[in-house]
Amino acid sequence: MRPSDRPSVDTPFGPLTFATAIGDDGLPPLPDERFDLPGGRSVARWTRPAARVELLLTPYDARLDPEAWGPLTGCRAAVWRIDAVRPLRRVRFSAGLPLRLPETADAGWDGGQGLAAITVDDETTRLTVGGNDEEAICWSAEAGEAPRRWAALIDEVHANAFNGWGVDFARHHDLSWTLPPLEAGDHCALPVVAAWAPAADETANTWYAAAVSSTVLLRQAAELR
Repeated sequence: MRPSDRPSVDTPFGPLTFATAIGDDGLPPLPDERFDLPGGRSVARWTRPAARVELLLTPYDARLDPEAWGPLTGCRAAVWRIDAVRPLRRVRFSAGLPLRLPETADAGWDGGQGLAAITVDDETTRLTVGGNDEEAICWSAEAGEAPRRWAALIDEVHANAFNGWGVDFARHHDLSWTLPPLEAGDHCALPVVAAWAPAADETANTWYAAAVSSTVLLRQAAELR
């Protein structure tokens, strides 16, 4: 299906949009193909000589324990996947909210072990956008969601000495992931979750909803009809 709009996730603070750069070349906002699937899912695809990139957007039920966490108002997820056809020295993926957030909104870094995240809140709503931090990227390699050799990069994480890769939080409204080098035939899948709830809820439910692997998201998306 020929796409007519940019893939995005609607949130209370505006659309969450996504971007990919392979080397110095950014992929266009509109994908080459887009497929709308049952259950509110969609897949966008970009095909280039060096790589194929796919972005799955899907509803996500975080299934939080109701005895520990308050209910979410909404939750959507993305799984970004790249399949390398040629060796790729630098690939960058980002997820960002609008540059201009409402004046009443406060935004900031909200990461923790295994999770790179930003949280935006105002008087009524709290929104967390999160995905893998560097440690979780190494864990994902052990789970088969990224090249196995990336698991050894955990030593760089523990030494806080990243060699050209990692998660960047330069601004309050977005997150960017620069991947370690990819070889021909490699693939990587990264999760991104946007979860929101009433600001008065103090159970950190949006944060815990965002702490999920791409495998879990893909498994749940496959169950939707």
